[in-house]
Amino acid sequence: MAESLLFGIAQGVLRKIASPALQEAVAIYNIEHQIRELRETLIAIKAVLSDAEVQKAKNDRLQVWLDRLQHVFYDAEDVLDEIECEALRKQVISRYGSVKGKVRRFFSISNPLMFRVKISHKIKEIRERLSKISTEKNQFDLNMRSADNGVGHMSSRKMTYSFINKLDVIGRDTDKEKIIEMLMQPDDKNLSVLPIVGIGGMGKTALAKLVYNDDRVKEQFELRLWVCVPEDFDLKKTIEGIIKDASRQDLSNFDIQQSQNFLQDIIKDKKFLLVLDDVWSNDRSRWKELRNLLTRGASESKIIVTTRSVEVASIMGTHPVYNLKGLSHEDSVALFKKWAFDETEKKPRPYLLAIGNDIVKKSQGVPLLVKTLGSLLYSKDDDGHWKHVRDSETWELVEAKKDIVPVLKLSYDHLPSHLKRCFATFSLFPRGVQMKGPALARLWMALGLISSKREKLALENVGIEYIKEFWKRSLIQEVEECGAELLFNVHDLVHSLATSVAQNDFSIVRLDTTKKGVWCISFSSTSLEGISNFDGVPPFLRKTTSKRLHGIYFQYQVNDGVITKEFARICITKFNHLRYLNLSYSSFEELPRSICKLKQLRSLSLYGNKLLKKLPGTICELQSLLELSLVGCLELRDLPKNMERLVSLRYLYITTKQKSLQESGIQYLENLQFLGLNECANLQVLFEGTCRLTRLRGLEIVDCRGPISLPFGELKAVESLNIASSKLALTLENKSNFSLNLHTLVIYNFEQVMELLQCLEGSAYTLESFLVYDCLELDICSRMAAQSYTSQINLLDPMSQLIILAARNPVPH
Repeated sequence: MAESLLFGIAQGVLRKIASPALQEAVAIYNIEHQIRELRETLIAIKAVLSDAEVQKAKNDRLQVWLDRLQHVFYDAEDVLDEIECEALRKQVISRYGSVKGKVRRFFSISNPLMFRVKISHKIKEIRERLSKISTEKNQFDLNMRSADNGVGHMSSRKMTYSFINKLDVIGRDTDKEKIIEMLMQPDDKNLSVLPIVGIGGMGKTALAKLVYNDDRVKEQFELRLWVCVPEDFDLKKTIEGIIKDASRQDLSNFDIQQSQNFLQDIIKDKKFLLVLDDVWSNDRSRWKELRNLLTRGASESKIIVTTRSVEVASIMGTHPVYNLKGLSHEDSVALFKKWAFDETEKKPRPYLLAIGNDIVKKSQGVPLLVKTLGSLLYSKDDDGHWKHVRDSETWELVEAKKDIVPVLKLSYDHLPSHLKRCFATFSLFPRGVQMKGPALARLWMALGLISSKREKLALENVGIEYIKEFWKRSLIQEVEECGAELLFNVHDLVHSLATSVAQNDFSIVRLDTTKKGVWCISFSSTSLEGISNFDGVPPFLRKTTSKRLHGIYFQYQVNDGVITKEFARICITKFNHLRYLNLSYSSFEELPRSICKLKQLRSLSLYGNKLLKKLPGTICELQSLLELSLVGCLELRDLPKNMERLVSLRYLYITTKQKSLQESGIQYLENLQFLGLNECANLQVLFEGTCRLTRLRGLEIVDCRGPISLPFGELKAVESLNIASSKLALTLENKSNFSLNLHTLVIYNFEQVMELLQCLEGSAYTLESFLVYDCLELDICSRMAAQSYTSQINLLDPMSQLIILAARNPVPH
């Protein structure tokens, strides 16, 4: 069994304690003893967490105990982060000196001795709370168990069988014919495996049953076998299941060797079809053992595997994955009518059918959900009841029915703990919206949800791996990979599942929300309607006593005047542990100076603030900041000086009126990985002289009239250059022998293509992708690339993935 969410939080705290950064900080403030005691208490509690999660459904007091424990874990995370942040501030002061006018504050409240006293008191308080909770665990008779043997915590999983009433299945004829066609095709493999993949409730098992019971299949295969595979792919149980289906004998008293021999005797020299239904485990070694046993059958034997996991399908399959899609609307309506109306009712009432048509749209083609919604309305003649179902949240309806929730929740239960917290964040976003992988990964980074055991793998890349893991498990859909961008959608049912498991951790709030203890919130467009009646600040922000709020996010573009300076001030003063603060489309001229109080802030967005004229110098005290977006701040005059103090900054997006960024200090941001310049109408010089942007991988220049002088010789690490509707100061004097790491060049509405290529002529680089949109010089560029730059831009090499599009084509979305 995958670990519980709370187990994962505990692991995260312990992982942070063991991290080199925290160990170094702990040594600075001489608090090793306190941290060691905290760690020991955490380990003792973590040992019984799996058992507590199993038993909580039967014990309300135990659920309360776990809730209290979760709050303490989050407080422990905050304290550990505070230690890291203060150590980082100390390093910045040592390197750059004190900020002018702040000497007194640094040498009073934040001096090492006073900080040690303060933080020691906080650690002691947390340890005492944990010790009390740890003592209370004895009254629940909890046992130590590993995460792997906590099977009882899983949602119930029904064992499947091969019988099916064909009349109960609607809309799968085409799928059945395609699968049968693949089974009938001769191949040179002794044993072929055809995997069927889809979300829970999509009808994978039903489709396999239709194929299994088809007369053509019965004639083709001498032996047909069916087994529902144990979740852990226990080889002995799987073999016993196959044998029992074939011989009706119970061999539970046999040892593994006897079972294997019996199986091989059954299939020897026989052409068989085996259905391995509902496979969860990606244990390659167990699959290989079973496959080797099954090779005793005749040639052209076949196996059908049903699974929710693309990874399982890739491990087991020899055929391409068959991705099972949702039913068409017409088929969904037909299935709904079968379950909502009595069979004797030849002509269902039109007024109910009209409402039912809207209800069916909720299902998005998932057969199990169609049947669930239909059965809710069986024998109900009152149109008011039908309208209630139509207008209610789907998840509330299916929870009451209790048949689809366990099916879906299995996918969540099987997630490792670090993915469970990330999965819950899907609830922050609107239903049906297309999500962007890199942006989501940065949200996870800001909230501290990403960890990597591989030191060389950037956290951003780990985040993308997390998203691809959701893809493998069929928890996201309609995935598109466009270069560095990864786009995907979340099915409404999966979104509802995320909302259910998020509970108080992640929540969409309304104006009148009074939730306590929430960890991260998002505001929908409707939740801010009427905000002017509350002086521009939602009551939730004024009234909440939650000090553990880590994230504030807005789902859509908000109207002017919604996010006021008072709104920002409340966010800053009330929630000192914020990691993620989205103030996009805000309406104030100056960010409050108190922004520096958010010492643990990792992401700040002021995107689209058309009134913002000035940033306070105190923003440079946010040493933990990873991402800062100032795009669309058209009135912003100057960036603050001393931005080099933002030593953790990795992503910087700028709109500014200034002509040069030299005085801002951004050229000294050693950890900066992406720099975006957007609508910088007056900008002519990035910087001159010394540059420490050794980790800058991406540079984007959009709608900058310039001309801007780019110091190519100082941008040696840049891998991706994107220029759109901008002008650069390019002369042959810029041309020199320097090395670039450029892999991707994207150009749109740019009149200096030839000049740019000439400027880069002396450098050594190899483009993997060269995209040109809407450029007058495209033909010249194409000829030059083919004739003079084949060493850098290889038009003939298909592996280069070079794309040169037709002139005057619009930018694809």
